[in-house]
Amino acid sequence: MSANDFLLGGAGGQGFYQLGVMGNRHGLVTGATGTGKTVTLQVLAESYARMGVPVFAADIKGDLSGVAVAGTSHPKIDERLAAMPAQGFSFQGCPVVFWDVFGKSGHPLRSTISEMGPLLLSSLLGVNETQSGILYACFRIADEQGLLLLDLKDLRAMLEFMAKNAADLRGTYGNISAASVGALQRQLLVLEEQGGDIFFGEPAVNLGDLMHVDFSGNGVISILDASSLMSRSPKIYATFLLWLLAELFEQLPEVGNPDKPVMVFFFDEAHLLFDNAPKALVDKIEQVVRLIRSKGVGIYFITQSPADVPDQILGQLGLKIQHALRAYTPREQKAVRAVAESFRANPAFDTGEAIVSLGTGEALVSALDEKGRPRMVERILIRPPHSRIGPLTEQERATILSRSPLKGRYDAAVDRESAFELLQVRAHESMARAEEVRQAETQAKAKGADSGWFSGSGRRQGVAEALVKSTVRTIGTQLGREILRGVLGSLFGGKR
Repeated sequence: MSANDFLLGGAGGQGFYQLGVMGNRHGLVTGATGTGKTVTLQVLAESYARMGVPVFAADIKGDLSGVAVAGTSHPKIDERLAAMPAQGFSFQGCPVVFWDVFGKSGHPLRSTISEMGPLLLSSLLGVNETQSGILYACFRIADEQGLLLLDLKDLRAMLEFMAKNAADLRGTYGNISAASVGALQRQLLVLEEQGGDIFFGEPAVNLGDLMHVDFSGNGVISILDASSLMSRSPKIYATFLLWLLAELFEQLPEVGNPDKPVMVFFFDEAHLLFDNAPKALVDKIEQVVRLIRSKGVGIYFITQSPADVPDQILGQLGLKIQHALRAYTPREQKAVRAVAESFRANPAFDTGEAIVSLGTGEALVSALDEKGRPRMVERILIRPPHSRIGPLTEQERATILSRSPLKGRYDAAVDRESAFELLQVRAHESMARAEEVRQAETQAKAKGADSGWFSGSGRRQGVAEALVKSTVRTIGTQLGREILRGVLGSLFGGKR
């Protein structure tokens, strides 16, 4: 057994181990509410951290924060440890960095509009195909005119610019209807109410700050406090985590099959990622899951039922941990049979019957062997975590935050010059030029001069047309190609 393998649980004195070399083959933790999924997530997270692997996990209910401090002995914990080979077990916490989109329970987490890209943004806004096309055109125009899209007001300014200049833009970018732009503007208002104005902006999170190892060689666990985010906007939660996965895929080098993962990523409430997602987005998710393994990243989905994850993604998950499922209705019973058939059968017990009779903290587990083949399903008790089961107190969390190595790096939002500011400047300059033209025309009329501007068929260029074209030329020539789009754009359709 390798030094990177860890005890996941056991029964009857026998242990069940997850191989460290298979950590980047992904995994799934499922089960009904109250069956022990969060504790299983905690065991997995701290096990990878102890082998020196950085971990990112979302804390939906606030229970995961206890991983930062040592657990304490309890008769039930002692009883469980006696059922498995847990020699050398000791209580200890893990190094943790807390994050929070709203900046209350951790460091603020932000992304920019440009980095998010039009496909993810379309899914986040829930727009139709026509409106999504407007967003793609918006990103293309911003690229070509050198305009940075950082926050919501930048996106609003670009949409307003497109609506006002639709006639000039139509020949290159297609029809830009006022109705579609108006629908997008309304969706942006909804997104702002859900916290989008806080989430989109700078400084955006640096992936390097999510991949630390402490001085003792332990991987740092980055915990996103998602309790408030889930109540206000579960779509932002799901979209951000998907964006983060895609950024990891783009930025990390190829490593093949390392002895242990480069990073492990836990996606709680995974059904949110796939609910009502367009096929194009699901296809991209499948692509990321399939290919990110070669970058050394392991993805672990946590949800209630395996049916929450599309089959094409489910088939790529190496570690499967199934807690108890309820089967009262014919539909639920059918689902249990389907789950049972997904495991490699064990002649020692009936898998379907076991799924509905598992106790809290008990699970059916299947993992990959050293050759990448699914092992026979086993019924085990999940090992107790070394860290505390349950949340930190507010004082404990505040103490950890005060000692964070990232303290002060993300706390203050930055609003640098971008599309909103630049379009305002260009608009003011265009208005000033239009006023100069108007005054020149007035003076020419007063002198009775015929400059060719007022002779009907001899008119070369109207004032409104001159304003639009001048604005476009000014933006293009002054900013050129300075914009650097997020790496997500190339993967999720940002550049077309």
